[in-house]
Amino acid sequence: MDKKLLMIVNPKAGKTQSFSPLFEAVSIFSEAGYLVSVHNTTDRGDATATAAEQGGQFDAIVCSGGDGTLNETITGLMQLDSKPPLGYLPRGSTNDFAASLHIPSQPAEAAASIARGNLQALDIGQWNGRYFVYVASFGAFTKSSYSAPQNVKNVLGHFAYILEGLKDLDSLRPYRAKITADGEVFDGDFLFGAVCNSTSLGGLMKLNPEHVILDDGKFELLLVPNPQNPVDLQNILMALLSQKYTQGGLIFRHVSRLTLETDQELPWSLDGEYAESAPVVEICNRNRALNLLL
Repeated sequence: MDKKLLMIVNPKAGKTQSFSPLFEAVSIFSEAGYLVSVHNTTDRGDATATAAEQGGQFDAIVCSGGDGTLNETITGLMQLDSKPPLGYLPRGSTNDFAASLHIPSQPAEAAASIARGNLQALDIGQWNGRYFVYVASFGAFTKSSYSAPQNVKNVLGHFAYILEGLKDLDSLRPYRAKITADGEVFDGDFLFGAVCNSTSLGGLMKLNPEHVILDDGKFELLLVPNPQNPVDLQNILMALLSQKYTQGGLIFRHVSRLTLETDQELPWSLDGEYAESAPVVEICNRNRALNLLL
């Protein structure tokens, strides 16, 4: 009997609206013995609802879209007691998570890899009542990840985030917060913070792949403190540009649980999607919560 596969497709994602590469992917899945059903998303939240309501009826789920679509799909799967393995055909404008996993950018190549059936366990982040796949961030440049218009992101890719981020420079300011990470407390003013499970953040920041293990129960925590003087600022910039995150006053840790407390308005970005400020944010690592088909 054929195995059943559900493709959740965001038709608006990506630099090209051509569906021919997806037809080729469907053909590859069919040849691998899958009976393929395709669902095109129609609105925000549709991928989550579809994965939650229908995911348990399939042997595999494949998400085709950008990181936001992937986030929605995984959010739906996390509601299931028995979660089918997930494949990813990256078609967004940045695809940070796909870059971390070396998933081919061509749908046919990615589909062929998925069809081979190799599984990779994946940690999932829980941010209060929501989930994230590869990053939860606050502070500088965070807004640019979710405020850049989709059509601009489709055309300009990473550059769109940089352009949108430049608009935030005038409002660049520190946020007072108390952060408790695996029992260690950081209390102060921060320009930026990220809890991630990825080697790439917005194409602007890279982490050493040796530091990032996707199923070790740990996130990588990076905090950028507010510089107190021009020398501090120079040291921070040099550390960021050289990608030496343990230098220049930066805080870099591997943590499984984090609590952030603040009395300020502190918006977040979860996989590039907006998350409103909360006085207390609890972040925990759901170790090996899903299996990826790679």
